[in-house]
Amino acid sequence: MWYVLVGILALAAGVALGFFIARKYMMDYLKKNPPINEQMLRMMMMQMGMKPSQKKINQMMSQMNKQFDNK
Repeated sequence: MWYVLVGILALAAGVALGFFIARKYMMDYLKKNPPINEQMLRMMMMQMGMKPSQKKINQMMSQMNKQFDNK
């Protein structure tokens, strides 16, 4: 009986620990390698028919970084 209880507790602890380690790893990875960079943002704006100025791109990048830092 104790073996089953210890096994279930060890499994639950392993799952919880694995989740938090994976979450931390992904947050660090996304901070180092953001999914959208300035070139991608410029391309998207051009595809939407906008003429992107550097000021507008900088504003959008800072907003995205600020939003990411808040989470």
